[in-house]
Amino acid sequence: MRIVFAGTPEFARLALDAILAAGHQVPLVLTQPDRPAGRGLKLTPSPVKQAALAAGIPVAQPRSLRLDGKFPDEARSARQALLDVAPELMVVAAYGLLLPPWVLQLPAHGCLNIHASLLPRWRGAAPIQRAIEAGDARTGVTIMQMEEGLDTGDMLLERAIAITPSHTAAGLHDELAVLGAQAIVEAIARLQQGALAPRPQPSEGVSYAAKLDKSEAPLDFSQPAEVLERRIRAFDPAPGSTLRLPGLADPVKVWRAAALPGPATDERRPGDLIAAGPEGIDFQTADGVLRLLELQKAGGKRQGVSAFMQGWQGGKP
Repeated sequence: MRIVFAGTPEFARLALDAILAAGHQVPLVLTQPDRPAGRGLKLTPSPVKQAALAAGIPVAQPRSLRLDGKFPDEARSARQALLDVAPELMVVAAYGLLLPPWVLQLPAHGCLNIHASLLPRWRGAAPIQRAIEAGDARTGVTIMQMEEGLDTGDMLLERAIAITPSHTAAGLHDELAVLGAQAIVEAIARLQQGALAPRPQPSEGVSYAAKLDKSEAPLDFSQPAEVLERRIRAFDPAPGSTLRLPGLADPVKVWRAAALPGPATDERRPGDLIAAGPEGIDFQTADGVLRLLELQKAGGKRQGVSAFMQGWQGGKP
């Protein structure tokens, strides 16, 4: 098929590579504008742009696709580029821009989205992280026919995987990226065969995955230890989980922890540092003890707790 691809991060790059490997024509790629990255804040193309350029595919990077928005000239230019290539289908994966009605209606077969959850659970911006944070037992990818609502379109194909107690957002992202790439190629093949049957999303079980915010990083010990342990995994690599330790001026990032039994008492209140040693740094929570196992000082590297303790002078409860 002749397919326009719209996506930006690594999750989307794998899908683009899979579509090309399957032999489909991709005459145009849409992706976000280059962003500053690294210590020098050098403008850096997205993973999808890098893959497109390597494959010799023209790239458009409008800041908006709304013809009546803040960047109408960029939107009109993108519209003309889409009209010129006359796509049969658009595939969208973590693009980062809302598609107005004129985009959704332009391809003959509309727009298919690769969404990293089992819809209707976790519609929205951060489905991978929110699934881990909530303690979901499984997640997956849904290939969805796009419409104007936020991830509300008909479901076309689903693939599920288990969420393990060791999954971080980074690790789960990588597994879902592979699964999504496989699923979109299968969905396109079924579409060509006339065997892709749309199913409306159920009205029950809808939840929304709010965008992550830096304000969520500080650990709140009024929460149970199990909840905090999941948040640490959910926020790895970003925005990370932080707390303040005695003797250190800047917050410390926590990358790995364990939830242990241990009720709060009159002597042990949520937030109390109750033990610190090479086996872990223990904080009382509302329910259970959170044992910190991997940490990172400001400007430093991730360290196991034993190495971290050697450079921390305030490690006494």
